Parts: sequence; C-alpha cells; structure tokens
Amino acid sequence: MTATASAPGAGVRVPTADGTTTITLHEPRAWEEHPQPYRSRVAFAAAHVVADPRGENVPGAPAAIDWDATLAFRRHLFRYGLGVAEAMDTAQRNMGLDWPAVQELVSRSAAQAAELGARIASGAGTDHAPEAATTEAVTAAYLEQVEFVEGTGSQVIVMASRQLARAAASADDYLRVYDRILSEVSRPVVLHWLGEAFDPQLTGYWGSTDVDTATATFLDLVRAHADRVDGVKVSLLSESHEIGLRRALPAGVRLYTGDDFNYPTLIRGDAEGHSDALLGAFAAIAPAASAALAALDEGDLARYDAEMAPTLELSRTVFEAPTFYYKTGIAFLAWLAGHQDGFTMVGGLQSARSLTHLGRVFALANEARLLPDPELAAHRFATLCAAQGVTA
Repeated sequence: MTATASAPGAGVRVPTADGTTTITLHEPRAWEEHPQPYRSRVAFAAAHVVADPRGENVPGAPAAIDWDATLAFRRHLFRYGLGVAEAMDTAQRNMGLDWPAVQELVSRSAAQAAELGARIASGAGTDHAPEAATTEAVTAAYLEQVEFVEGTGSQVIVMASRQLARAAASADDYLRVYDRILSEVSRPVVLHWLGEAFDPQLTGYWGSTDVDTATATFLDLVRAHADRVDGVKVSLLSESHEIGLRRALPAGVRLYTGDDFNYPTLIRGDAEGHSDALLGAFAAIAPAASAALAALDEGDLARYDAEMAPTLELSRTVFEAPTFYYKTGIAFLAWLAGHQDGFTMVGGLQSARSLTHLGRVFALANEARLLPDPELAAHRFATLCAAQGVTA
C-alpha cells in the first residue's frame, strides 16, 4: 500500500493478516450539526486527549498534551449536541494521563463548556494516590478529587478505584467509602461501575466476583443515596444485566449505558424504559450518534435504527479484546477524520493495536461514512502502512 491519495470511488488496499483486501472509498456524508441537547435522551461522549507530537509521550512519562487540538475535539462533540465526559478512561486515566494533566484538562474543558453552555461531567477517582492502602486513605483521596472537580463547575463522575479494589475486604468497605463520598457532594453525581474487561484491576468490585451479589450491593448504595445520584454508568458489556439493573433503579436515577457492544438497543429501550448514554464510542461516531438521537427525538424509530446500524460493528471492533486498548482506535479515528495532525498518544499507546486491526477500523469507518475527507484518511492510513513496512 503506497502513500498516494485516493479519491472517493477509488479502491484502497488494506492489509490483512494474510495479505491485503481492497475497499472502495465512499463519498463523505454531509452530517447535520445539532448543537442543542436532545429531548429524549441525555448523551455524553467520553473524549480522548490529543498528545503533543513533540512531547516526551513515552511509557511512564508525564503526559504532554496538545491543548488546542484537545479542546477543539470537545467543540466538535458539542456541535453534535453531546455532553463531554471528561478525564475518563477514554482520556487514558490509569494509562498515561497523570493527575496534574487531569487537573489542567478538567479546568480547561469545564471553562470551555461553561462558555459554550454545554454539559460536562468529569471523573473523580483516587489515581493520584497509588499508595493508598486503607479505606480511610482511599476515602481521603476520593474527596480530594471530588472537591477539585466540583470547584471547576463540572458535574462529578465517581470513578471506580483500583486502590479501593485492593484495600476493601468486604462489600461493607465499599459502602462505607461511597457513603462518605456521597454525603460530601454538593450536587448529584454519576456513579461509574467499570468492568474488568476495561480494567482487570477492578475485578471483584463492590466486594464480590459474582455479578448478582455485586449488583445487590451497588443497588443498596444507590437506593440509600438516590437524591445524590443523577445516574449510574455501567460498563460490564452485558445487555441483559444492564436491562435488569435499569429496571431496579430508584425512580429518577438514570442508567447511562457504557456498553460499547450493545448501545443501539439499550438507548432505544423498550416498553419498560431506556438507557441514556455515556460512551467512548460516541467520541468516534459523534455525527452518526447525533443523527440517530435526533430521529429518536422525533419518534422515528426506523431512522434511529438505520443511523445506528452502520456504527455498531465499528464500535465492536474498536472495543474488541483486549478492550482496555480501545483508546488507540479512538485516537486513530480522530486522526483519520482530521481532528488532530498526528497519530500519537500519551504513554506511547498508539502502539497498542496492530496495523491489521487499525485497517479494519479504517474500513468500517469508511463504510459508516464517518470520514469527512476520505482522500485525506486514505493518505494518512497509507503513510502509517508504509512506516510499518507494508506497501503494495
């Protein structure tokens, strides 16, 4: 595959494990912007950070961020009516984004959201205190980050904590820590239950490796603090579990789906309810998600289904195992779409997916017509192939 430009309608060769395949570039779609929020669903996109290509973004180094490109990408999401879920795992929390960078990111992003009248919620966790070994120390670390996030004007997302997963000996330990956090917040928060597919260090969260037992503990917490919980974000990649949990939540508490494998049907819902959205996938498919949510606002379920359908295989590929490396696909798609000048990530994470995996992501984004400039995307992918020794 060479680094020559390819116009829409041209064939582009994409590497596979045993050779190449040829795809046809599609004409770009003129997606309609929708800067106002949606009436029928609340939708957040968990956004990535754009690395400074001149920075020392090597494993273990402090994050060097291209702030202009990072904030421009958030404006892109706002133009499609999506709120931003800031400083989440999509932004490489626990995978290269250190606490000083988190503070600057949340401060800048919250200020931009306030200026634009857009919605933002930001992650508060304990990752700045890796040495926290007791539930008391974990609680103090949580409260420090919650205070910081609230001070920026952002809503808080209480993230799952690796430190708590290590320190807690029982479900009661989890309840005691979260009881204290929720007693201190000044406005309703989002509680985030991140499954082990996204972070193996969170195995057994809520005090049990049995999902039903853990869910019972989680529901006890939410019911006890329903007035302080705006919603829960669940990222367990189980459609049936999410539906059951959604139906068990107290009235007024939202279920923000984090299921990047099944989001179209979960957001669509059924006669007994629906999920709202807080998804890393929405950062990659923002224009299509916007078109689908606009159709849902109009009660046009057929158009909703039609808009969502081409995005699902793309999302499932980006998030395929090992799922915690999905951030690489999000940054790759942002590069192909022209939202950033280079394909580099903090911590050197651009190396976390193979060229053949990225080729499938490129092909599926093309099928979904999510490449604003297909010629640019094809050229950029060709240069990546050439740099890795794949030419045709």
